[in-house]
Amino acid sequence: MEFSLILVIVIVFLLLSTIKVIPEYERAVIFRLGRLIGFKGPGIFILVPFIDKMVKVSLRTITMDIEPQDIITKDNISIKVNAVLYFKVLHPDKAIVEVENYLYATNQISQTTLRSILGQSDLDEILSERESINHKLQSIIDDSTEPWGVKVTSVELKQIDLPIEMQRAMAKQAEAERERRSKVIHAEGEYQAAQKLTDAAKTIETHPTALQLRYLQTLSEIATEKNSTIIFPLPIDIIKVFTDAMNKEIK
Repeated sequence: MEFSLILVIVIVFLLLSTIKVIPEYERAVIFRLGRLIGFKGPGIFILVPFIDKMVKVSLRTITMDIEPQDIITKDNISIKVNAVLYFKVLHPDKAIVEVENYLYATNQISQTTLRSILGQSDLDEILSERESINHKLQSIIDDSTEPWGVKVTSVELKQIDLPIEMQRAMAKQAEAERERRSKVIHAEGEYQAAQKLTDAAKTIETHPTALQLRYLQTLSEIATEKNSTIIFPLPIDIIKVFTDAMNKEIK
């Protein structure tokens, strides 16, 4: 009786151990007596006890931080750069068979590629053309991981640390550039003002009456703003305009 109960329990345990369920985002790579026979999932499937062995592989996009790398740029400036890598497994069987640990291998190839590419670039290029460098890193790393069934979807430079001396030099350069732009803008303003004054002088030279009208307008503005008596010389030219007009009417 006890033997039969133990036998039933063993049989039930073996049956349960042969039934496997894999979610949508995973695949099970199956080895039968050490030989790869493919991968299964998602859903339910049966393994042969003591003969089949499975290794789970996630198909979701993996986000991996690339540790900060000490890099000497093409123009001999020492910087420290880290990045973030986005990749996913497209072929679970290759990810298990072709490389011992695809996560570690992908991380290592990313570090070496980051040092290599940035070491061939100037600091100004790294700072101003990050998008282009990101695409270049993604392409090179993806070519290296393709035999492993790993697809690199994106690489982003995360942080670029500069030496203190370089930060100070760049701050001085930025300040000098702002000062240069300020002087250029001021000079352009002075030039435009001088140009307008020249145009006004030419207009007054052509039409002398305009100067007299401007004179009267200025007097009117002074009388409006100041509540006081103002004594000012009256140019003969202004009186002459009115006397000439009156003489024409009399004639």
